This record gives sequence, structure tokens and C-alpha cells, in this order.
Amino acid sequence: MKLAVVGGGSTYTPELIDGFARLRDTLPISELVLIDPAADRLELIGGLARRIFARQGHPGGVSTTSDLDAGVAGADAVLVQLRVGGQAARLRDETWPLECGCVGQETTGAGGLAKALRTVPVVLDIAERVRRASPDAWIIDFTNPVGIVTRALLREGHKAVGLCNVAIGFQRKFAALLDLAPADLHLDHVGLNHLTWELGVRRGGPDGEDLLPRLLAEHADAVAADLHLPRAVLDRLGVVPSYYLRYFYAHDEVVRELGSKPSRAAEVAAMERELLALYGDPALDEKPALLARRGGAFYSEAAVDLAASLLGGGGPGVQVVNTYNNGTLPFLPDDAVVEVQARVDGSGPVPLAAPRLDPLFAGLVSHVSAYEDLALDAAVRGGRDRVFKALLAHPLVGQFDLAEGLTDRLLAHNKEHLAWA
Repeated sequence: MKLAVVGGGSTYTPELIDGFARLRDTLPISELVLIDPAADRLELIGGLARRIFARQGHPGGVSTTSDLDAGVAGADAVLVQLRVGGQAARLRDETWPLECGCVGQETTGAGGLAKALRTVPVVLDIAERVRRASPDAWIIDFTNPVGIVTRALLREGHKAVGLCNVAIGFQRKFAALLDLAPADLHLDHVGLNHLTWELGVRRGGPDGEDLLPRLLAEHADAVAADLHLPRAVLDRLGVVPSYYLRYFYAHDEVVRELGSKPSRAAEVAAMERELLALYGDPALDEKPALLARRGGAFYSEAAVDLAASLLGGGGPGVQVVNTYNNGTLPFLPDDAVVEVQARVDGSGPVPLAAPRLDPLFAGLVSHVSAYEDLALDAAVRGGRDRVFKALLAHPLVGQFDLAEGLTDRLLAHNKEHLAWA
């Protein structure tokens, strides 16, 4: 089995490699290709990947290349985890929206739109080249904003599934709080990428006992602290929102915080420099502890499970993915991309029946899904007016003058990445 990782020079990659090595019985990889134009980073991470495989006795080979077409040729699956513009672009995404009093974040609001505009054309080009080189390969997208990128891939007819680590992170945390094995918990995880709620925490499977009331009664303080939200929010909602909902439920507070401390992009950039120095140590043969602070926790386990189900190695599985709605949330169009539990096999994901989403949440999902449709149109077709309309439609913007100012800033900071600008 051959897997290719586009963006293999990412500092995330050793997390992925560690999962491939530990879970080799679930996903028996014979050939792993790391693909990245950044030759210096790729060499460091490729060397560490080989050492991790060797330490854990993985028999597969690891190679590196900057040649995308050669790297994906013959691949059974291609994982896409890239960042167009690097941390410098992320820093801008987190900064210029604050000038207008809006949250600066890489996947939410105006910064998230900027990332989508830069990213979608690049990922679509990669996908077309994958289709030519390996027409049967599955594309697993971990590139943010995952919902919009996955919608772009599916609309172009690619064999694609979007993946996020929010659900598996909640599953692991809830299991620890409830003193259960993670495999014993099924989450009623419903919504859009980075806009989800845990409506149930079920023991044993989709029809199992709902432990969410117990979780909230016994551990609401710990869960709320992890979300950086007051416990009163959980008490009033009766569900667990994704931590990305803080940008909606406490927007003004977040804006004040972001304006008073170094950006997350600056923190990550400094962390990446330290990680790359560690990766260059020829004695290092495991992922360093520092990587846990980089983000992407449990990404490797989620990616291995998804790839194994898609490629038949692990048999059909149930997993949270991003895929076409197809009636799962009846208030959304079928071609909206939702993030829900799905049964996954070699034919792709089929969403499970989802619990009814309360209007309190469904209204926001409808609003953001409509924005995502406009954002994808702007990313594919370009044009200032399309960017403006997407921003005006976003629930964190929604005002004419604000959308105008944000549009001007977005275009000014991203011209080098937008061919039409």
C-alpha cells in the first residue's frame, strides 16, 4: 500500500508518522512518500520519519520528493495538509481583521475566508494531478478550512473526504473524564467543520446509553475550562460546543484578548523553529513532547482509521468526517458539506442518521453554510464583489461598511496568492 502526504514538510508530519508506525497492523503501508517544495524542511522530517519507522520496527519505506506528480503516482491514498503562504500568511490572517474589530483567526471569519481563497485553487490543482497520476486514489483533506476545501473537491468529482481532529479530541477527553476506553464512546457530533456540537456521548455505539447528562453534571467545570467558556454556557445549552464556537459565543471578548497578546501564529512560528532544530538531531527517533503543543492532537489516529476504512484494510468503520450532506441535516442542501458521524468503507463515507439539531444551533449552521457556498464561489471564480458578498454573509461580519473594509484589507494582504487580484 502506498500513501503520499502533500505538505510532508509540515512540522505536523512526525505526529502522522508516529501513528503510521504504531498502527501498522491497521494500515499496512509499504511505501510512504512525503511531498513538499521546501527541500530543507523535507530532508529533516524525512530523516526523522525513517528513524521513527526503524525504532518501532515498521518495514515500510519512506521517501521524499518535491515532484508532486512523481510522488502521487501509484498512490492508494493522498493526504493533503498544506498551508499556502506559510505562517507569514497566517500571521496576517490573525492581524488585519482586528483592525476592523473582528476576530482574527485562520479558519473563522475574515481570516478564514482569506485562507480559503489562497488554498482552494492550489488544492484543486493538486487533486487534478492526483486524478491523472492515480485515478483510483482517495484524497484525505486535513487542510483548513476543511469544510470549504472538501466541498471544492467533491464538486469537482474527486474521491475526497475531509478530516478534522476536533471530534477525536473530544472523544479522548470525555473517555478520560468518564473513566472509559475511547472506543466505548460514540459522539453525536453534528454541524459543520469548526462549527459543531456534541449532542450526545453514547456508551458503546449510536444507540447506546447517553452519558452526556452525567458528563455535564460531574465534569462541566473541566469541560468549560478546556473550551475557555463559562460553565453557565454549558448549563444553558445542555450540550458541548466545539471550542471554535467561542469565536461566536464570546466574539467581542476574544477580539479584546487577541489584541492584547502575541498572535497564535507568532507562537507557532517560534515553536516550529524549535521543532525543526529538534528534528535535525540524528539521535531523535520519536516525536518530541513539544509537538503536542503544536496542535493536531490525535490527527494520526484519525487519519489511520479513515485511510484503513477507505482502503479496506480495517474494514468498514464509523468515524466523524466531512462529506456531502445528502439529507443528513434536512435544512441544508444536499451538496452542503457537513461534519458528522459516517460509516466509511471502500465506497466512501455514508452519514449516519443525525439527531435533530435545535433551531438555536441549526440557524447558525444554515448561516455559515450559506457563507461557505459564497466563499467557495469567490475562491474558484475570484472577483472583489464575490469576496465582499461572502464577508457580508458571514455571521461575524454582516455589516456593509465592515465588509467593505475587510475586503480591502483581505485583498491588500493576499495579492501575491490571488491570480485575479
